[in-house]
Amino acid sequence: MKRSLIRLKYIHHEPDPPVHPEPEISNQSQHAAEPVEHSRVIAICLLAGKIMLQSGGETYRVEDTMKRMAAALGLPHSHSYVVPTGIFFSVDATEPAKLIRISERTTDLDKVSEVNAVSRRIGQGLLTVQEAHELLLEIERKPSGYSYAVQLAAAALSSACFTIMFGGGWGDFLPALICGGTGYAAVILFHRWVRVKFFAELTASFVIGMLAFLLVYVGAGFERDKIIIGSVMPLVPGLLITNAVRDLMAGHLVSGLSKGAEAFLTAFAIGTGIAVVFSLLM
Repeated sequence: MKRSLIRLKYIHHEPDPPVHPEPEISNQSQHAAEPVEHSRVIAICLLAGKIMLQSGGETYRVEDTMKRMAAALGLPHSHSYVVPTGIFFSVDATEPAKLIRISERTTDLDKVSEVNAVSRRIGQGLLTVQEAHELLLEIERKPSGYSYAVQLAAAALSSACFTIMFGGGWGDFLPALICGGTGYAAVILFHRWVRVKFFAELTASFVIGMLAFLLVYVGAGFERDKIIIGSVMPLVPGLLITNAVRDLMAGHLVSGLSKGAEAFLTAFAIGTGIAVVFSLLM
């Protein structure tokens, strides 16, 4: 019986080089970078909403702009709640809601338009987070588009034109021009001294009434009621009333009612100032 022998050739294997395991990134490190980016996006959305709300933007427009910006920057599940005195904004259940306080509100529709333009460029992917933030900061720091001299001139001219529109004669054009410009200047001046808008508007309407009576008394005007009506028109909160109605129609009941109440207080202040003048001089 033959025995078959299987010769095994020994092959020398070189040891494999040691494999160094890649450092594992802990879950805490992975999630640490995300909140930073989220925080920047939240800051951008809050800044945009603040500029729009301070400049006379409607509540529903502010919420819609913030939501669109957040979705375009990678946060599709965002929630915003806007009232005339504050903005609440949250992105998801894990992030705490952010609050920003709105203390002063003016009318500057140019800034509202510029923020909308930035929002559209973000939605088209034309702006990064850093570029959008810088543009919004630039818009916020931008002064009003019109100087006080231009605003006073516009208020005076519109007062005179309203007087003619409400049935006044051309002899009342110049007195209404003077009363309207003086009353608008009084609002700006008194609002610097007293931060309560109600008292500034009440005092300005009182000045308009007294000046109208004086001009008619010296023979510079003829119909003081037409002069007064035209002169107080620049003080009437037309944009505020319009925004209140639009917010109510859009379902924002809290914002609509609060803006309506603010408009009512302004109208009450104007009427009270004129009524005091009539009660004193009639």
